[in-house]
Amino acid sequence: MTTHIPSLTLPAFLFDSAAASILLPVAAGTAIGFSTRPKQTQTTYLALRQPPLRPPPQVFGPVWTALYGLMGYAAYRAWNTGMTSFDPRTVALTKQGATLYTLQLALNLVWMPLFFAYRRPIEATVDIVALTATTGYLTYVWAQVDEAAAWCLAPYVAWLAFATYLSAGAGYLNNWDFAAKEMPKGGKGKGTKFVDERP
Repeated sequence: MTTHIPSLTLPAFLFDSAAASILLPVAAGTAIGFSTRPKQTQTTYLALRQPPLRPPPQVFGPVWTALYGLMGYAAYRAWNTGMTSFDPRTVALTKQGATLYTLQLALNLVWMPLFFAYRRPIEATVDIVALTATTGYLTYVWAQVDEAAAWCLAPYVAWLAFATYLSAGAGYLNNWDFAAKEMPKGGKGKGTKFVDERP
């Protein structure tokens, strides 16, 4: 059972303010998205063999923005509800949740560079499995502090389960090797580094 680890937990002032709690994951997620070059990410996404039910790439930006906002609001709610409690167990769960929240946010932000920039599908899938498990446990912990915070995380956990399927499916269908999709310059997939696997 993970406990509160101050050195692995975001500073309290980021949980105290609703604006800071919401803006932190939204800004961090946006920064990671742009750092991995959106056009190249979209090209890579479309070029890889994907499992059924993959959404179009335009869906991910709005969905992740909404999920980051809900995640941040959940953090604000749980922290401010739990830290004002007179029950020492509730305070301890709140702090434990803050550590879990920090860990899941770090795991979340690492996935995109692993999958798209470094093209490491095995590591990306291990990361997202750990992320989903951590977030599921965080939801359970924060449900004991503030039910509304847990419900705010529910869509995020559901999306992570779907994203885990997509990550593992893409890895499996591409033999866990995205480098094998690379083509020489001027080849059939001109303008892209990958073979176009679209049907």
